Amino acid sequence: MATWLHWVDLAGVAVFAVAGTLMAYKKHMDGFGVVVLASVTAIGGGTLRDMILDLPVFWVQDPSYFYAIIAAALITIIWLRNKNTFPLHYLLFADAIGLAFFNVMGLQKALTYGASPLIAIALGTMTGVFGGLIRDVICREIPLVLKGELYATTCIIGGAAYISAMLLGLSTVSCMLVGFVITLAIRLGAMQWHWHLPVFQPHDKIDE
Repeated sequence: MATWLHWVDLAGVAVFAVAGTLMAYKKHMDGFGVVVLASVTAIGGGTLRDMILDLPVFWVQDPSYFYAIIAAALITIIWLRNKNTFPLHYLLFADAIGLAFFNVMGLQKALTYGASPLIAIALGTMTGVFGGLIRDVICREIPLVLKGELYATTCIIGGAAYISAMLLGLSTVSCMLVGFVITLAIRLGAMQWHWHLPVFQPHDKIDE
């Protein structure tokens, strides 16, 4: 199980590294900028999670995560040079997959180290959104997590689905699959149909 989870975690890191590389390409960054942005996107959320859980930071203990980041960045750069266009929908799709991956991995790790279900959902959400938040701030973009379409909310719903599956007695793998699919499906639906939470309108007034 540990080996399988490790490979899933590496896959999530690679996908988020692709999203970071695509953003670096959009911003016309040099090679160093690509590596920095891909790395921040890929490991930012997991780093925050491990610090909150007071655990050794995962990428400090295992350099294979950086190998995955570099490989994903190189493959993406080669692909972009051949295409010579910026595919915004690919960036959003890669970000959505990374979000779903990291949500369930963060939640699972939090549960493994004794966090309550509510705290585990919160840490899964942080794991999913924090790397992309840093990436967008560095690039002077409005972070996806702060835009109207559902983003962090998808992690909360996916995390709740994971916990529900766990309470029903499903295996860890099944719970992770449920959480991943729900998170990804809602995020893709939000991208396609612009689902969002209610927001204050300019004419709304607060009674004094």
